[in-house]
Amino acid sequence: MITLLLRGFLVGCCLVGAAVAQQRPSSQPVPVDRVIAVVNDEVITRHDLRARLDSALAQLKRQGMQPPPRDVLERQVLERLVVDRVQLQLARDMGLRVDDAQLEQALQRIANGNRMTLAQFRAALEKDGIAFASFREEIRAEMTIARVREREVDSKIFISDGEIDNYLSGLSTPGGAGEEYRLAHILLRAPESASPEQIQKLRAKAEQVLDRLRKGDDFGQLAASYSDAPDGMKGGDLGWRPIDRLPAIFAEASGRLKVGEVSPILRSSNGFHLVKLLDKRGGGAVAAVEQTHARHILIKVNEIVSEPEARHKIEGLRQRISHGERFAELARLFSQDGSASKGGDLGWIYPGDTVPEFERAMNQLAPGELSQPVQSPFGYHLIEVLERRVQDVSSERQRAAARQTLRERKRDEAYQDWLRQARDRAYVEIRLEEG
Repeated sequence: MITLLLRGFLVGCCLVGAAVAQQRPSSQPVPVDRVIAVVNDEVITRHDLRARLDSALAQLKRQGMQPPPRDVLERQVLERLVVDRVQLQLARDMGLRVDDAQLEQALQRIANGNRMTLAQFRAALEKDGIAFASFREEIRAEMTIARVREREVDSKIFISDGEIDNYLSGLSTPGGAGEEYRLAHILLRAPESASPEQIQKLRAKAEQVLDRLRKGDDFGQLAASYSDAPDGMKGGDLGWRPIDRLPAIFAEASGRLKVGEVSPILRSSNGFHLVKLLDKRGGGAVAAVEQTHARHILIKVNEIVSEPEARHKIEGLRQRISHGERFAELARLFSQDGSASKGGDLGWIYPGDTVPEFERAMNQLAPGELSQPVQSPFGYHLIEVLERRVQDVSSERQRAAARQTLRERKRDEAYQDWLRQARDRAYVEIRLEEG
């Protein structure tokens, strides 16, 4: 899809160039687009960079942040484009895609979150100078990258029983469950198998950034200028998170900070970090969790049933349910897991009981609502939420909740590690200084 869009764009440039050439003397130069980066078998053009740069500047303006110098921001944005392109290429190779129906649902949720209809939201974007078609494809790309992350990172995180025991034993200590921190961070990513000279150079850069922070420079602006993390253009803001769901290196450092303070340089396998504590709130252990009573139909992808075939079959079942056939009967006939004999009933589900793709889709459903086809590492699902309740956590469920918390704590660091490796394995040629 990306390649087709790119080809269409280049054809458009040629047509525009031809039209302009007809209006100018042949001796006058004709401005054309040019390639500024090569990423494996695809290119990034100056037009691509300009569009993303405009979007980044608009985002910084909405957040009330002073943008960094244009040449600094340009290089940061180009690196984001490269990393995104690497992930989208991996998604293409895996056969992962977001279809129009799933994209429309996501856009509708975004509009609802802004208390608008989709038509009103589109008008608001265009009033701000943002083309809806471009915004739509940016959201598709974000959803596709999220699926790559779920498959390649989230589903492979392992939590041992010993880690759970240590976590539960620490809940009664100060700063335990229930306390939330709002952090911002800057990541200076180290290449895979970095040499001692590269590490030393990166640390020196981190020290320069820390020195500027101590002299009063704005953290958000420096994050936009230097951070290699995906949230750099948001000023590095991680939002509100329970302290026990932060990466361990952040949780330990932020526990010693006062609001407004910046940590010393932190070293991880991914590089060097600077963390600022923006705010904190809450405290005390959480005694109850929300459970969801749901049922599903699963069509597995395997050597016999391909991914397109499984999706086609699950879409057909959804159509039959929408036309009045009973969910439970179809689950008994077609679902390919142990719940089939119970009409697909999964019983009461706690947070962390299911894979991330399933849980996220389930959590977005209202009771009685039927999902669109949901892809997970097992295949394609139809999910229906029957009811929800809040219950006290038993000892067994405490362990399940602890496992989920520890998974979330590891996710960011594991993703950054995977992203660094994917970026370093790709063929990338930067041509920003040419022409």
